[in-house]
Amino acid sequence: MQALTYTLIPLAALAIGALTTLRFNAGPLLRSAVQHLAAGVVFAAAAGEILPDVKHGGSLLAVIVGALTGIAAMLLLKAYSSRTEGATGLAVATGLDLAIDGLVLGLGFVVGARQGMLLTIALTLEVLFLGLTLVGAFAETLSRGRAVLMTMLVGLALPIGALLGQPIAALPEAFRTGCYAFGLMALLYLVTEELLVEAHEKPETPVATGMFFLGFLAILVIEELMRG
Repeated sequence: MQALTYTLIPLAALAIGALTTLRFNAGPLLRSAVQHLAAGVVFAAAAGEILPDVKHGGSLLAVIVGALTGIAAMLLLKAYSSRTEGATGLAVATGLDLAIDGLVLGLGFVVGARQGMLLTIALTLEVLFLGLTLVGAFAETLSRGRAVLMTMLVGLALPIGALLGQPIAALPEAFRTGCYAFGLMALLYLVTEELLVEAHEKPETPVATGMFFLGFLAILVIEELMRG
């Protein structure tokens, strides 16, 4: 239930991003800066909170199977996204992506409350950017009100994914390690193949690039403050 409660934070960010896009047109430089910031935050959360549990899980086979499954799942999702057109296809592809994000968030709370909260911060920024872009795509074929409604309905995949991650706490350690490896690959894919790829399609500026490292540093600072 703790993971489910914390999914309300990225859901709120999704709504804020959607409503902001309808009211104010975010320029490419702002979008690039937000994407770099989100990428740095997600990368730091993956390296600092999920990777240690994968390394110390004690089962190399579980790590390999979980990681390969995660890679395959994200590549299949990318293949599906590239072949779908229209609002329905976009909603399904984004919903699957958010469900995986929710699963990773649920895994974070299985590891511990601190890990879960740091992943919440990371995914909130990612979902905020998603709100900035998704509602604009829906608005091309739907009214403004329906575009926001569709965006929020797609966002419900996030708590569903978080709920799916909770039963993993009762699994044997080897299975949990495999699930952590799956989540790690999903987060790294999000950074390298989605956030940064899209960010680099826009004009590059030193400020936008620096936002990646600022996001990474922010998670390190927050983690140390939570330890204290």
